[in-house]
Amino acid sequence: MELTGAEIVCESLLKEGVDVLFGLPGGAVLPLYGALSKYPQLRHILVRHEQAAVMAADGYARATGKVGVCSATSGPGATNLVTGIASAQMDSIPIVAITGQVPRAAIGRDAFQETDVTGIMLPVTKHNYLVMNVEDIAPTIKEAFHIARTGRPGPVLVDIPKDLLLDERTEFIWPDSVNIPGYNPPEKADPEQVALAAKLINEAERPIIFTGHGVLISHAYAQVRELAEKAQIPVVPTLLGISSFPTNHYLNLGMSGMHGMASSSLAIDQADLLISLGMRFDDRITGRVRDFAPNAKIVHVDIDASEINKNVKVTAPVVGDLKYVLDQLLPLVEPNVHLDWLHQVDSLRAEHPPLQIRETDELLPQFVLKQLSDATKGESIVVTGVGQHQMWAAQFCSFHEPNTLITSGGLGSMGFEVPAALGAKVGRPEKTVWSIAGDGGFQMTMCDLATAVESKIDVKFAILNNGSLGMVRQWQNIFYEEDYFATIYSGNPDFVKLAEAYGITGIRVTEKDQVNAAIQQAMETPGPVIIDFVVKEDENVYPMIPAGESVHEMLEEPSPKGIS
Repeated sequence: MELTGAEIVCESLLKEGVDVLFGLPGGAVLPLYGALSKYPQLRHILVRHEQAAVMAADGYARATGKVGVCSATSGPGATNLVTGIASAQMDSIPIVAITGQVPRAAIGRDAFQETDVTGIMLPVTKHNYLVMNVEDIAPTIKEAFHIARTGRPGPVLVDIPKDLLLDERTEFIWPDSVNIPGYNPPEKADPEQVALAAKLINEAERPIIFTGHGVLISHAYAQVRELAEKAQIPVVPTLLGISSFPTNHYLNLGMSGMHGMASSSLAIDQADLLISLGMRFDDRITGRVRDFAPNAKIVHVDIDASEINKNVKVTAPVVGDLKYVLDQLLPLVEPNVHLDWLHQVDSLRAEHPPLQIRETDELLPQFVLKQLSDATKGESIVVTGVGQHQMWAAQFCSFHEPNTLITSGGLGSMGFEVPAALGAKVGRPEKTVWSIAGDGGFQMTMCDLATAVESKIDVKFAILNNGSLGMVRQWQNIFYEEDYFATIYSGNPDFVKLAEAYGITGIRVTEKDQVNAAIQQAMETPGPVIIDFVVKEDENVYPMIPAGESVHEMLEEPSPKGIS
């Protein structure tokens, strides 16, 4: 039986195991929505803004390890996906975005809502397609999912003209395989590369294991733990690698970098070997590159060869899928204890103790997040946007299971936390999901509270409300002589009344002794809940390595005025 292009899209999604997609209809993609109504196996979650569709697909993908799927119409619908697509590209998240395009005869004629979305998306997608024949829809979607999930994952765009979805018909033929010449992501690494890495590990006296997002993507957490324990090597996660190694493990030194633990950053400075697993050496980790880990040789394992030697010079490049590479490496690594090095690391911890929350009657955001983490026992999924709340969550929350911290790392997208939390909860309905937001980021996507209500998505929303763009204000405080221009909010809504407007529970917390009761109430209340934590307005995140500086310029205490 011949099917329309829209029906072929639906059949193709089912073949790929898709059970949910996030989207918002519009003229050019309406034929697809007409077909979706006949496919109850495909749950469609109606968002209130296309940016939320792609960010929800992102959160779903991170929480489940599956490919997230979103849809939008042409023109502004498609361009509203750009921020979320760019975020997914930076953080290596597998997404397939399906967009409607104006009919083929109208392409290039400035038709209503015509946009060259494939051209716009080219720099921020792993690959994209403009489908021009109905027979190509099924094989294109097959390829799109293959590319999105294999090798270094990433977002793939499939743009389909409206007339292909509506008027054209053909027999649905699902390809048995994908053949893309030149696209052959590696699994196992070159044995010589692995042998060199093992030699460096066995000879090292002060090694550090650096864990990035690649550990989670490749499901290599068991192998990383085996490596760390076999050779007694301290572990330092990146921001996106935080839940790749248990927070409460005795070898976990905590996150390093701009707002990482002082002892972690100093340990890297003193290490003689960095075993870097699935991470990018971005500027938030390295600071001033010429002064980064000056005494260390570097083993860098990554599936993306273009990341190796891109930001730092490495001693042993190892290209391959991390899980397979570690299976190759582990038999070659000799058991060790590194007692002197572990004692040295303990001394660094004593001299620069882990972050503590100072005693005060004021409601500190750090206190809120520590109470939340204690209440959930480190077992919930925490989703953040970007800014101060993101760094405090990374510093003060515990994560004992993989993929339980979901955050916009590379792009740093404000507003990510609300829709990504919805996607995470849809993907992992058995988990408690907390969306942690600042009052600034929350207002960028709070319209999708309606999505949570309409689709019955039980997410708990914690707003750290300091009445400002907190991280921007912090930079103004430290580096711009306290010139707080355009960062202090005077027009925030009443978030409790906002919750009530959506028919959900809203709680306001202004005192320390209210925090735990509010968290417990939220977790015991069915459905979405908003807690407005009115926290200290001028609290800063420390430690802080100023941008472009080294660990030796770290600010562990509030800086004097006039630093530039």
